[in-house]
Amino acid sequence: MVQLHIKRGDESQFLFTTTVDVSVETLIQQVAQIYNGRLKVDRICSEMPELADHGTTLPPNMQGLTDDQITDLRLKDEWEDKCIPSGGAEFKKDDIGRRNGRAPNKKMKELLKKTMEEAKALISKKQVQANVCVTMDMVKAALDQLRGAVMIVYPMGLPPHDPIRMELENQEDLSGTQASLKVIPEEEAQLWWAAKEMQRGKKLQDYIGKNDKTKIVVKIQKRGQGAPSREPVVSEEEHKQMMLHYYRRQEELKKLDETDDDSYLQSEWADRQALKRHFQGLTNIKWGPR
Repeated sequence: MVQLHIKRGDESQFLFTTTVDVSVETLIQQVAQIYNGRLKVDRICSEMPELADHGTTLPPNMQGLTDDQITDLRLKDEWEDKCIPSGGAEFKKDDIGRRNGRAPNKKMKELLKKTMEEAKALISKKQVQANVCVTMDMVKAALDQLRGAVMIVYPMGLPPHDPIRMELENQEDLSGTQASLKVIPEEEAQLWWAAKEMQRGKKLQDYIGKNDKTKIVVKIQKRGQGAPSREPVVSEEEHKQMMLHYYRRQEELKKLDETDDDSYLQSEWADRQALKRHFQGLTNIKWGPR
């Protein structure tokens, strides 16, 4: 199997295995799905701590308002009494006024946060260092874990405007957000290898040959963003080792420079009177009691 090290720019994303006879069209689709799926998991996980600490989100027309403003405008969160967490709610006010403050109890809160950590670890970039390849099934498993935890804590479900529910139902609206800049639609995705764009009408073997035991670095890019930067000649780890070696060498040279150049004159072999004292029997004379 060919192992692809997928990067976005200079940042590692995940490892992916495939075959040399796969079409580039299919490869782009598979890689883009995993890439965007991992982003979805990250977005949900970024909202989980807020859900655990401050409960569900308020309706859009109530977010950011003070209690007095809500009272004056006679606004009411109709989902507040419908979406009650299992075991009852514990009030913890959201200072930014985005959530209703009816948080789950300690046990349910720990369940949400634990599941969030497990889901993040499943598709983490650290899997590259562990040489673990990420599949779409792993991404779906992470999403299922998050969905299951939310269902346990909120059996009646989340409000339709809650970002976690919208993400799980693929109804999220990312327009105008920073997160939208990271997403790469499948039809706009490009894969680059060795500073060359892989054309959709070809196969992977047209670029890397028929060796099925190859590991290459492939960069995913959005159409119109131009060619990604080339891979450095040496890896980041190799660069660190080289810098460490140069630093040690520099320290050694510095110590040599600090050494007194005339220190050898104190040596016995450099004493001009040593031979004379030897014939006179004056060597090895010590003053003081023996």
